[in-house]
Amino acid sequence: MPNPSANLQSFLNEAVRQYNTSGFIADDPISIPHRFSRLQDREITGFWTATLAWGQRKTIIQSANRLIDLMDGAPYDFIVHHTEEDRKRFLDFKHRTFQATDTLWFLEFLQQFYRQNVSLEQAFARHLSSGDKTVERALTGFHRDFFDLPYAPERTRKHVATPERGSTCKRLNMFLRWMVRRDDAGVDFGVWKAISPAQLLMPLDVHVERVARRMGLLHRKQTDWRAVLELTENLRAFDPEDPVKYDFALFGLGVLEKW
Repeated sequence: MPNPSANLQSFLNEAVRQYNTSGFIADDPISIPHRFSRLQDREITGFWTATLAWGQRKTIIQSANRLIDLMDGAPYDFIVHHTEEDRKRFLDFKHRTFQATDTLWFLEFLQQFYRQNVSLEQAFARHLSSGDKTVERALTGFHRDFFDLPYAPERTRKHVATPERGSTCKRLNMFLRWMVRRDDAGVDFGVWKAISPAQLLMPLDVHVERVARRMGLLHRKQTDWRAVLELTENLRAFDPEDPVKYDFALFGLGVLEKW
């Protein structure tokens, strides 16, 4: 715990420098999209890995690697070109409560999307304007589009969050951080340009929440969408152009330093 008289911003900035390094990648789920150089491969594996990101990081990485193996090690090519017969190999895939029904719907959505669009960025950015302070409308719009078809399975909705249900949308906010944030550290990719880092919101998990409350950055009792907005707004006071860089600090202190 820093000295109460210490400058919190300086302390957090130092923690960002400590954890936002290439050494962070190997043991984190972001290592999965780092396996690839092609934009679409990074998007597909990043989105799916982020969706599976609950539980131990080691288990998340194992499940994501199995998915990649099932896609013949070439996610984008597989997504675009696979047939109905190819989907049978996924029937035994599961990660905690993510089951075969959910896997098949992800394959369906991604195939339809990539046969008509170049980048998954469009699925989020088309719901935003430059005047939007946050990515809230992008998350809401993406969720609606993801389940737009009448045969979309109801059970899969719990795996793709939306602010409309008051969810923290932790996994989607983490995925957007990966794709949008850009700096010289080499952890986040910064490949999406239509969304600004200033619009990003904090991925609020139990570790980030615990540290944020101890630091007085989060006071709302419920862990919900409004808590995400509160925490991000308080971090904007330190860096309005890139508030979510502090995810490295809060997560690193919470998970690696066991705050």
